Amino acid sequence: MRPASVTTRDQAAALDAADPLAPLRDLFELPPGVIYLDGNSLGALPRATAARVREVVEQEWGQGLIRSWNSVGWMTLASRIGDKIARLVGAAPGELVVTDSTSVNVFKVLSAALTMARVAAGPGADRRVIVSERSNFPTDLYIAESLARERGFELRLLDAPDLASALDARTAVLMLTHVNYRNGVMHDMAALSRAAHDAGALVIWDLAHSAGAVPVDLHRDGADFAVGCGYKYLNGGPGAPAFVWVHPKHVGRFQQPLSGWIGHAAPFEFTPGYRPAAGISRYLCGTPAVISMAALECGVDTLLAAQQHGGMAALRAKSLALSHLFAARVEALCPALTLASPRDDAGRGSQVCFSHATHAYAIMQALIARGVIGDFRAGDPAHPPDAADILRFGFTPLYLRFVDAWDAAGHVHQVLAAEEWRRPEFNRRHAVT
Repeated sequence: MRPASVTTRDQAAALDAADPLAPLRDLFELPPGVIYLDGNSLGALPRATAARVREVVEQEWGQGLIRSWNSVGWMTLASRIGDKIARLVGAAPGELVVTDSTSVNVFKVLSAALTMARVAAGPGADRRVIVSERSNFPTDLYIAESLARERGFELRLLDAPDLASALDARTAVLMLTHVNYRNGVMHDMAALSRAAHDAGALVIWDLAHSAGAVPVDLHRDGADFAVGCGYKYLNGGPGAPAFVWVHPKHVGRFQQPLSGWIGHAAPFEFTPGYRPAAGISRYLCGTPAVISMAALECGVDTLLAAQQHGGMAALRAKSLALSHLFAARVEALCPALTLASPRDDAGRGSQVCFSHATHAYAIMQALIARGVIGDFRAGDPAHPPDAADILRFGFTPLYLRFVDAWDAAGHVHQVLAAEEWRRPEFNRRHAVT
């Protein structure tokens, strides 16, 4: 049975009964009565995490104290977990490390890329443009703006259809998020990387909404640099460390700007002069966040558990099936909502977005009160393509069921039909939307 042909809840339940990925749901602590469609903002809690964090706190820290840096391998966490994430994004062992936040890692790789571009262009060359998408995640743009100002570059923001044609002899770096955080649009990584290279530019990919959600192959698709988030689809917990990858052909050419002790070639020499470590380890900076890393490793392990069931390809297939079912049912039941994410599978990440002319925020708050947790993103009135407010629904196939997609669509219909969104408490804005 194809999800598009599901017309009853019993049929959705039959899909769950036949789902080879269904046992993975047991890897998570999911609150009863909740349909969680916000794993694209914060992943659900793996069952293994609490016990693992307790072990780190009570045994490794509490009993082992400082000895645990050596005895249980705290010093190797960045590379050990990095090698696990590498398996999800098409990188090789020893090419990716876990460290810092996504924002800090964007700063590192963009700074290195700008240096490389300037040196490669030679004296007097006019390769001074950073190209990015106008609706890219704001922090990435803020960091690009500050580095452009500091280094004498220009930041040029374009709409997605115009990106490839805008790359020219002045372009130093193309910097994009693979799956757009707001509308779920997924770029063709291979095509855009190739276009950047044809123009003589480097390309940076932010995988915050890709790693653990869609198949990624950094080598095959021509990436030069990549960063990503640990607390979304990797289920690492609030504020989990991020990761950074640099293509091996670039990694030794220039050192990144945050020269911290842990990225030194010999961290415990404690010499005043900095010598960068070999390989990707030079992109480390400060002391690793051991407790957070332990939680992140549990989250990454939930993705690796899917390898015996078909891996990322199987997860992607289920994600598309879930989102098809949900989107079709919402469109059938809720004419007041407009699909705001692509219908084309190849152009959409693991989320479905709808817009509402006036009350998207209140609609989402009413859904959350019912236990259907998605989130809201405001529109940009100054930019018509992004002017509409968005209801975002993330689909994490590790723990979501087809009956969840069916029931969630029913809740959306009930909120609109009964105009529950009119209640005053649903129209008061919270700090986090």
